[in-house]
Amino acid sequence: MSDAHPIRSRRPGLSAGALIIAGVVLVAIGAVGAWLQRDDPGRSAEPRTEFTATNPPAGLPTALTTGQHLHWSRCTSPPSARTGYDCAVMKTPLDYRKPEGRTIDVALIRRKATGPNARRIGSLVLNFGGPGVSGVRGLPDRLNQYKPLLDRYDLVSFDPRGVGATIPVRCGKTADDTGYDGADACAEHSGALLPYIGTSHTARDLELMRYLLGDERLHYFGVSYGTALGAVYAHLYPSHVGRLVLEAPVDPTEDLSEEQVSQVKAVQAAFDRFAAHCAARIRHCPTGDGPEEAARRMARLADRLEKKPAPAGGGRNLDADELAHSVSDHLVLGTDGWSPLAKALTALIDHNDGGPLSNGAADMGSADRAATPPDSSPVARTAITCADSSLRPDFEGLDRDEARVKAASPVFGAAWSSGVYLCYDWPFDGERVTPQVNADGAAPVLVVGGKGDPITPYPGARTMARALGDGVGVLLTAEEEGHGTYPQNRCVTEAVNRYLRTGRTPATGTVCRGTMS
Repeated sequence: MSDAHPIRSRRPGLSAGALIIAGVVLVAIGAVGAWLQRDDPGRSAEPRTEFTATNPPAGLPTALTTGQHLHWSRCTSPPSARTGYDCAVMKTPLDYRKPEGRTIDVALIRRKATGPNARRIGSLVLNFGGPGVSGVRGLPDRLNQYKPLLDRYDLVSFDPRGVGATIPVRCGKTADDTGYDGADACAEHSGALLPYIGTSHTARDLELMRYLLGDERLHYFGVSYGTALGAVYAHLYPSHVGRLVLEAPVDPTEDLSEEQVSQVKAVQAAFDRFAAHCAARIRHCPTGDGPEEAARRMARLADRLEKKPAPAGGGRNLDADELAHSVSDHLVLGTDGWSPLAKALTALIDHNDGGPLSNGAADMGSADRAATPPDSSPVARTAITCADSSLRPDFEGLDRDEARVKAASPVFGAAWSSGVYLCYDWPFDGERVTPQVNADGAAPVLVVGGKGDPITPYPGARTMARALGDGVGVLLTAEEEGHGTYPQNRCVTEAVNRYLRTGRTPATGTVCRGTMS
């Protein structure tokens, strides 16, 4: 999935320089500790019944399945999780090909269901995208988004491999440094872990998690990169698929290079729609009289910033690459980001003030649509992406790919083009060119795509639904701007919640009207 440019995208093109600039917020390894049982306000007074599954994952030692129990206790970190949440650690094999070998600890967090036992369905496991987003930090931040489901589900999330408190990847100058000092530093400090942090390994962790949570089938809600994780799980364990929602899905048939081109085209299209709106509806529009004039003005602005970056506050500067990245952050927010984007561009053009543009999207506080969640690790994102992708072009191929990305977008192409170098010198081979997601025989999986998504373009939603298999992938379309449509679009929210509560999918071809209607 753990989202719009080399640092901030769902599967970004991270240049070494961008990674050095990016801050990595990792959860401390001691993120899970003792929990004192407390009833939440509004929780049913009925004694809680714990569920027990009867179908442990095949091929694992009993010490990890029937012999392992999750000991939920008080969360000590992050501070937002100290009240109302439980934390636990799940032991899994580092290498599933050697299940009797070394184990790792996967950090989990849970918000217990508030409804009566008779209505409780089980656990709903959440992945917020990235890759590289911490679920332990993310669940408290995003609780309101999923709170209506608490009457039927325990809400559960986790730190995937390489992220936060689960074998975090280190690529800095020292083993304790959370920065990025190149692929060689990753190999030096995390080389023993890097071959085992890809999506297929995390999908196998989900299978063990399902069993230990007491569910016969996995109920799951994945966003952006989280759709890749959910789809890989469905491929590996089709008979254990419960109710799976894949929202803002990736295109499982595109390799890393093709994905860069598709994404930058989608960001450009979103910017063109903003520019048309700005010209028609915003007085003194900073991008001029439409998309063509907007592209020319942005080119002149990028040239100016390339020569002399604009101050952005806090000792930071906004250069040409950061201009493109910050504009895309506003586009991720859909039409909510358009007015602030116009004001921020005006401040930059007229007053050389880069602060409103650089900080604006994050300051709007839209956690469920933030392009760069504060709990996202760009180092982990790189490591997971390169563990997944076996694409390693030579220099001739890199030059060709870079030219394709630049040509795909006059506003964003140059900034995105560094993404083609993401894995070229990675010290380990990746698993596949594209993931396997066909899940013949699985229960219906709900795939939700927005037509104006600038990060995971809508055609990828159609492809994901088809790739899951006949009778498995069910596509729900939203005519919405922005990355993700749940819970922003009421129609989508009602359809998703109905599916998660009853198992009933929307009718084939259902389209939810929205900001693009």
